[in-house]
Amino acid sequence: MAGPGGDMQWCFSQVKGAIDDDVAEADIISTVEFNHTGELLATGDKGGRVVIFQQEVENKNLPQFRSEYNVYSTFQSHEPEFDYLKSLEIEEKINKIRWLPQKNAAQFLLSTNDKTIKLWKISERDKRPEGYNLKEEDGRYRDPNTITALRVPILIPMDLMVEASPRRVFSNAHTYHINSVSVNSDNETYLSADDLRINLWNLEITDRSFNIVDIKPANMEELTEVITAAEFHPLQCNTFVYSSSKGTIRLCDMRVSALCDKHSKLFEEPENPSNRSFFSEIISSISDVKFSHNGRYMMTRDYLSVKIWDLNMENRPVETYQVHEYLRSKLCSLYENDCIFDKFECCWNGNDSVVMTGSYNNFFRMFERGQRRDATLEASRENSKPLQVLKPRKVCTGGKRKKDEISVDSLDFNKKILHTAWHPQDNIIAVATTNNLYIFQDKVN
Repeated sequence: MAGPGGDMQWCFSQVKGAIDDDVAEADIISTVEFNHTGELLATGDKGGRVVIFQQEVENKNLPQFRSEYNVYSTFQSHEPEFDYLKSLEIEEKINKIRWLPQKNAAQFLLSTNDKTIKLWKISERDKRPEGYNLKEEDGRYRDPNTITALRVPILIPMDLMVEASPRRVFSNAHTYHINSVSVNSDNETYLSADDLRINLWNLEITDRSFNIVDIKPANMEELTEVITAAEFHPLQCNTFVYSSSKGTIRLCDMRVSALCDKHSKLFEEPENPSNRSFFSEIISSISDVKFSHNGRYMMTRDYLSVKIWDLNMENRPVETYQVHEYLRSKLCSLYENDCIFDKFECCWNGNDSVVMTGSYNNFFRMFERGQRRDATLEASRENSKPLQVLKPRKVCTGGKRKKDEISVDSLDFNKKILHTAWHPQDNIIAVATTNNLYIFQDKVN
């Protein structure tokens, strides 16, 4: 990847998580998210836990040791539940985490599993009160008859404690599995989307939400598409988009009507007839949609490509990047092992000039928009020496394989990078392999 001074090189910074080959299901990372300053990085896993890492700058005078992320707080966000009416188990897996912009000393985040969204408050305590009149220091109540003087309690310093407490629980609003949560730019409301409906919530009100999109047909046999992702515009509080399993993106304006079933814009690229196959519909399903920070563009990820759309042009994307086109000939075996249904996420860098998304074999891809340059990098234990520069990887699609190339047939489809995140200001990226979180940063010359 190129920076202002030529090629930007990425180097290894940290890896979090156990090295074991046999991975516990509960430890598989299911979402990764930086907060708005990038100081905190949250991950959620299939065991319902949220782990928050905090950026610690060790030496401000040495720019190459810019930052390390260390565990700040770990808490159990969701527990497994059982829906007795439908005889369904509700797993504890965290589907999404979204940070709220910081307003005071505490941090707030939304985390969701398939059915329930929770608002968590993360706060620090480094002082404790001492010198109560009615209580001993160990918490026992004193005999009022022994109290002869009135004391004023004082705060004394103590070891830093980070507490996570659930402030709101938003439940019973989704019949189907929640796939997206997005906080509005008004910082008062947020949306949650499942397969067929999108609801609008107020962060202060838990017992009711407004249904703003409902694509459920009267007869479920007529169902042809489902909602796969939804997101609010970063600047306009009335605008949001949602993507579908048919490869379309609908932009809705909440000023037009209370129920946004009629979209304002429909973004859809006509299919190339020469690429038509049995798998066309499956691979055109959009797994993620993200607005650029400036609100002018949006990025969508389908199975084989990343597309950048200008919000002012609906008929085709302005940029298309092939993530792993070499898999087009392997779709049959990817269908048999269910990998074709994997949902890859994508993300923008801080100034919207580079986009990143994951692939198989623990590869991840970066596309530099202005230069039309791209890179394939790998997250692996072999390249995990501090400040070791990542070597670009190449996949050989046919013919004679060069020394540094890897053949398509030897790619490991069990190793996949579905979740990635980019620091909002710096060139620091977080990449989740199965149960490990890799952190890379650009090499400072």
